Amino acid sequence: MRRRSLRLRLWLAALISITLALLIAWLGLANLFERHVERHLGAELEVRLNQLAAAVEIAPDGSIRLTQEPRSPAFAQPLSGHYWQIDRLGQAGVLRSRSLWDEVLTLPKDVLTPGVVHAHRLSGPDGQSLLVRERSIRVGSGPAAVELRLILAQDRAELIRARANFAADMRPYLGLIALLLTLATLIQIQTGLAPLEALRSEIGAVRDGRAARLAAQAPAEVQPLIAELNALLEARASSVERARAWTADLAHGLKTPLSVLAADAEHLRQAGQPALAEDLDQLALTIRRRVERELIRARVRSGHPPHNTRTEVVENLERLLRTLGRTPAGERIDWHILAPDRVEVALIAGDLLELLGNLLENAAKWAGERVEIQVLTSADGRVEIRIADDGHGVAPAHWSRLGERGLRLDEQQAGTGLGLAIVRDVVEAYGGTLGFGRAELGGLLVWVRLPGMLSA
Repeated sequence: MRRRSLRLRLWLAALISITLALLIAWLGLANLFERHVERHLGAELEVRLNQLAAAVEIAPDGSIRLTQEPRSPAFAQPLSGHYWQIDRLGQAGVLRSRSLWDEVLTLPKDVLTPGVVHAHRLSGPDGQSLLVRERSIRVGSGPAAVELRLILAQDRAELIRARANFAADMRPYLGLIALLLTLATLIQIQTGLAPLEALRSEIGAVRDGRAARLAAQAPAEVQPLIAELNALLEARASSVERARAWTADLAHGLKTPLSVLAADAEHLRQAGQPALAEDLDQLALTIRRRVERELIRARVRSGHPPHNTRTEVVENLERLLRTLGRTPAGERIDWHILAPDRVEVALIAGDLLELLGNLLENAAKWAGERVEIQVLTSADGRVEIRIADDGHGVAPAHWSRLGERGLRLDEQQAGTGLGLAIVRDVVEAYGGTLGFGRAELGGLLVWVRLPGMLSA
């Protein structure tokens, strides 16, 4: 995909969006899991805090004691991460779990309302991060009542490990979701760009002559583009038609002057001025051939023919040779055709006749007494027509210039130099190839490769 590819841009946007969405989901779910577990641990701490509160009493000597210590073995293991502590006003750690060893938990000096549980996160022994719950209770009655602060704490390491394990467990599922989203993106991009691909195919059909305009069925977002392209095609067709009409009008307008020139040439010939008459005939011929060439150019440059255009080559060759055989230049030539029984090319019949007619006239003009015509077909469906004569040929240095407008390599021969130029115009208009070489007969070899069919 190229740098400016719309498909590439859509893929980049989709991949960035998918990556960000999954990353946010991964972090968000991990945080939600952590909060959920923390709430669960906090609820357990509150239950144990209430149990601790129920076990506190004042001894007869006024000291604080527990009727029953919390039963968890973790409270007896030093630095286990599970701690309890009882503070008295002005005296921290009056009672505490053995797990605290010689440490005392120091909490913020916040005001505790009796019965209300406060939550904290504190640094504990051995650098532990503790999840803490505390509450205030009053033990005893009357003036002898004592206000105590009860504290339960648990190391958050277990919570952090649980969060890490949950995040690791999510990775395969997030990978599966990423795969599904990528497949969905592929389908979305293919579906979204399908109208553009269809539009490209339709434009190719118009270019190849298989359609005159683009189909009207398209999504609303593409429809304005199709409408503009159809308007452009219609404007181009109108412009070509006007050019063709103008060329036809020009040709029609020149018929009368050409007839007058021919009549004047005949009068001069009868008056004993054959040289001047020949000049006028040559001038009329040059004008006529130029007009014919422009008419052909106007036709073949107006666009490719419909895709079902087929013209038989051998039949038209034989037809042209029958006509040339009745002309002074053609009746002296020994014509030989080597071709299959039937070969078709994707050219309009008139264009093929114009092409072959100019090639055969050129061969008849320069040949000594023999012209060979060979028709070949290739595996890719193209047709090659080779015409060789036994004349004096053309020097290889001039082969690249053959077909230039008005080029005449031998001024002694009558002509306008437009025959091969017309051939080149027709061949190029149909995407063919024109080439020259030296024939085995000694003269010029002219070959053209033409499309045998147009893709449907």
